[in-house]
Amino acid sequence: METAHLLGADRVRVYAGAWHPGDTDHDRRWEKLREALQVLAPEAEQAGVRLCVENHFGTMTQTAAETAALVREIAHPAIRVLYDQANLTFTHDESVEEAFAVQGDLIGHVHAKDLVFTDPNAAFRATETARVDASERAVRSQVIGTGVLPWPQILAALLRHGYDDLLSIEYEYRWHPQDLPAPEDGFRESANALRVMLAEIAEMENAR
Repeated sequence: METAHLLGADRVRVYAGAWHPGDTDHDRRWEKLREALQVLAPEAEQAGVRLCVENHFGTMTQTAAETAALVREIAHPAIRVLYDQANLTFTHDESVEEAFAVQGDLIGHVHAKDLVFTDPNAAFRATETARVDASERAVRSQVIGTGVLPWPQILAALLRHGYDDLLSIEYEYRWHPQDLPAPEDGFRESANALRVMLAEIAEMENAR
């Protein structure tokens, strides 16, 4: 938080602990997680930083519902949701509509990426937290706009819920270089795709 403050960054991504199939003592771990964020929240606010808890596999907030529940329990403006629909999609959790229904008013940051399923019927499995091992993947990373994520719908929903802020292109070349163009190309293509979608949304709004 101190480093973010010094750099002029106003948000920090937070993993909600670690949780994997077979783990036990959920209630105790959840309480520790909540207590930690309750301690950090006023410090974050003082530093001018939001702590954004991500919808992320391998943590206690894999789903949108879990993430929203944690943020609502803490009930502090410095603790927000980091919305990642791609994560929710490849774990077979909430759809876009379902995600916004439970956490749309809590979003403090957004990760933008895209994917296609190599096996849409495969159950999600990940033994790690930060990434999915190659042997467990049932998706391929894509440039935004070329995968299954309905980004025009997501962007429109963000605007409807009052989010008019930064989008972070989470380009997964570091982990999956076999899936993606070189970063200098893929970042540009993804950014251009998002700009075109936002311009189309603005045009439709102006036409109403």
